[in-house]
Amino acid sequence: MAAQAIGTLFLDVVPAVVVLDEEKRILWFGGKTYEFCNLVEGERFTDLLPPDKRSLSDKQIVITTHSNRKILLRFKPFTADERSYFIVLMEEISDLLSNKDSRLACLEAIVNSLDEGVIMSDSEGRIMVYNKAQEKLEGLRQEKVVGNYLWEAYNYSPELSEHRRVFQTGAPIIGQYRAHSHINGIPQYVTYSTYPIVQDGQTIAVFSVSTNETKLKDLLYETIELKRKMIASDKVHQEYHGNGTTYTFDHIKGNSTVLTDLVSEAQNVAVHNTDLLIVGETGTGKELFAQSIHNHSKRAKSPFVAVNCAAIPETLLESTLFGSIKGAFTGATDQTGLFEYAQDGTLFLDEINSMPLSLQSKLIRVLEERVVRRLGAAKVTPVRCVVISASNEDPHELIARHKLRMDLYYRIARTCLIIPPLRERKDDILFLLNHFLNRFSKATNKQINGITDTLKEILLDYKWPGNIRELQHVVENLVIRASDDQRLLDVANLPVYLRQTIVNEKNAEPPKPTGMKRAIKSATSSYEREYIRSQLEASDWNITQAAKSMGLTRQSLQYHIKKLKIRQ
Repeated sequence: MAAQAIGTLFLDVVPAVVVLDEEKRILWFGGKTYEFCNLVEGERFTDLLPPDKRSLSDKQIVITTHSNRKILLRFKPFTADERSYFIVLMEEISDLLSNKDSRLACLEAIVNSLDEGVIMSDSEGRIMVYNKAQEKLEGLRQEKVVGNYLWEAYNYSPELSEHRRVFQTGAPIIGQYRAHSHINGIPQYVTYSTYPIVQDGQTIAVFSVSTNETKLKDLLYETIELKRKMIASDKVHQEYHGNGTTYTFDHIKGNSTVLTDLVSEAQNVAVHNTDLLIVGETGTGKELFAQSIHNHSKRAKSPFVAVNCAAIPETLLESTLFGSIKGAFTGATDQTGLFEYAQDGTLFLDEINSMPLSLQSKLIRVLEERVVRRLGAAKVTPVRCVVISASNEDPHELIARHKLRMDLYYRIARTCLIIPPLRERKDDILFLLNHFLNRFSKATNKQINGITDTLKEILLDYKWPGNIRELQHVVENLVIRASDDQRLLDVANLPVYLRQTIVNEKNAEPPKPTGMKRAIKSATSSYEREYIRSQLEASDWNITQAAKSMGLTRQSLQYHIKKLKIRQ
């Protein structure tokens, strides 16, 4: 009778109870034990357990029945009338309807996985639930706030507690926007609503759901940014990393093997702090490559300073590059030159072929000695930047026409990138046609799907003297002139002046070869051989000394001597 009385007490807590004597024999069982296993009074209960669980040394174990039901067994010693008993409390943890602990564990996992913040307080205003999303929103720690009163966690007067007001009135508070916490003095604003939890007509707790405004703002910004890039990816209004650039290698469009190899070569050059010459016709993207190289290098956080040597008058170019001090010449002021301004970054000298020869000799000294002296100043300043130069003409032809000093060429062209003209990259013409077509169609809200075969043939055969820049303008003009319901662009969409230029060129006879054009490297081998020989003779054929005077390494000079078959 004692065993039954004891077991019955526990049936209000769990669905099944077994009472054992000191030898673990069954004295009584009740509840839904038949759902778990077949029990017989007098038998040893431990015989029903796995061999490794029969000692009952653990306070609780989980067993699996033949029907794959998981049963939690909790063992509690009990003494009554000077006799010792073991109480076995049995419940199925896989039955969420009857097992409140398992159901509660599931609900807690769900709450912690929500993107919205959740906080719950009990009838006294103590925080019972504070999920991970709420942590991120407010910058507080779950273990620091759970169990504390709301006004202690948030440091305000209890009379101001919205949770207490909702608990007392039973009326929810909807759509509030306030900051309850601060991070480094900055208020953390969230949008939230607060509701009562009612059971049997009585409010037992209060909870709030907070919207993750930060995530919504990030998604909105990402959407706006993607739209901006699709509509006007060529109009970059913000500088890349604030270093004076707007382009990276991602902006170089094309799929030809020539361009792919050129980009790989440029990326390899970028990892070395070496001066570079970029050669390419107008519109091929020389500055785009220069900026991309800068942003791919270790100097990316330093300034990128560009100057067009053809756009600045000769009288101002020298002070622009080297700087000046007040009184150095009429109207001179204290001015920092671009070599100094570039600091540890990159100085880009565009159209260096337009630089006067008199200034080229001064530039040679700066590049050779790596120091610069402001006009009128006595002291010198070290040059720490890398110099990238660009020319829209073949430098060897410039040397032959005495437009470029050969010794300057060898100093600025320690590495040389040659960008082929667009007419030599048919694959890139097609790629760029589609690229610009998609861009300008979206920008003008037109549904243009492509171009006719006739127009495609004309555009592929055209020589594109303005290269990519010209192609971009032509496609933009085509799209603008298309009607709103037009789906394919045709020759008729070309402006009259463009149509005459392109069609006339297509119908013109190809020029007869004159035998005057040669590849860049072969065109001036004689000039190169003559220059190297003169430097060797000036140094009495001391290769180390000659290499130093030319700004080359000994190995590089030996390579050129061998390649050009120069002998003493």
